[in-house]
Amino acid sequence: MSGRIAVVGAGMAAARLAQQLAERGRGDDVTLYGAEPHRPYNRTLLADVLTGRLAAAAVALPCGAPGTAVRTGCEVVALDVRSRTLTLAGGGQSGWDELVLATGANPVLPPIRGLRTADGGLKAGVHAFRSLADCARLAEDAARATRAVVIGGGVLGVSAARALAAVGLPTEIVHQAPHLIERHLDEGAGAALRGALEALGVHTYPGNRARALDGDLRVTGVRLATGYVLDADLVVLACGVRPRTGLAHTAGIPVRDGVVVDDRLATGAPHVFAIGDCAEHDGVTHGLAGPAWDQADVLAARLCGAGPDTVYRGSRPLVRLTAGPLEYAAFGETGEADGTDVLRIADATRGPYGSYKKLVLRGDRLVGGILLGDLTTVGDLTRAYERDEALPEDPLHLLTTEGAA
Repeated sequence: MSGRIAVVGAGMAAARLAQQLAERGRGDDVTLYGAEPHRPYNRTLLADVLTGRLAAAAVALPCGAPGTAVRTGCEVVALDVRSRTLTLAGGGQSGWDELVLATGANPVLPPIRGLRTADGGLKAGVHAFRSLADCARLAEDAARATRAVVIGGGVLGVSAARALAAVGLPTEIVHQAPHLIERHLDEGAGAALRGALEALGVHTYPGNRARALDGDLRVTGVRLATGYVLDADLVVLACGVRPRTGLAHTAGIPVRDGVVVDDRLATGAPHVFAIGDCAEHDGVTHGLAGPAWDQADVLAARLCGAGPDTVYRGSRPLVRLTAGPLEYAAFGETGEADGTDVLRIADATRGPYGSYKKLVLRGDRLVGGILLGDLTTVGDLTRAYERDEALPEDPLHLLTTEGAA
């Protein structure tokens, strides 16, 4: 393939694609269009920016060759697949030969009474946590706040709560599911994580739903469905994300939960592709950095002509938090389905917060695992998982420090 490559979006997937294209000699043909004022950055490190552990500049990502154009603050508001043009905010237009949608996802705002003011904006003290701009506003507000509540106990919610506690703000998590990070952790790991958070000063309320926010102009508390009220003058919404598909839908490109792509990462429109949080492949929208980068690598190989037959067959994502004293990793199947064997070790004395380790095996293959509090062997485990390698006859040593390479 040759010609101009336009990438709508300037997030992690777009940056990875631009960098891979540059390494294959196609960087000068690429333009990234980003609505945010910042060049691409690593969203997974926002919690470390919030704590001050990292400066905003430190999370910037490389994004292509010197000739790669990154147009920040340049929102694409429409696309025409017939004329191969983009319409930009302000009315300008730009052409393309190949188009990549890397539009990412929007934070989900829960249906909670009192969330918004009369003019439709979020009540003072209420924050989403998705961008560097969100992070800057949250840090400024946290410096004046006295108590925080994070609504949502998934990966983002736990990360945000840990960061707020690290800057000295008493913090609580309200989570509707029975245990924290239920998409990736089992009940035992969720309980261990809850205990580790308690040791950091974060109190959690699993199995609870936030029903309303108290306060007129500024939030003063979070009212639970049970009627109990948590005092708070700062609230972080961490209720998941929804693929950003409006551009594709308006242009007539097939959309379900995300922009539908095939194994070539091609959409239903000619010369239009999609990767990252906005893409739906084989019925799955991942919402994680690893799969987004896998997709970017495949598409770069196809667009530059070096791997015209390269296809995307799905990803084996790893969820990991290693900043600060709280560490966990989870990958693959973490439940206990029929036909699997489970190895589990829990040690309340390991480290400052204890540890929990679990392997899920199917025959001699590792199909999933959870590590919490001790990630010494995570490299060996994830390599065995990703390569689908046969495990040794006694795989228990893979859970111990002695098994690490």
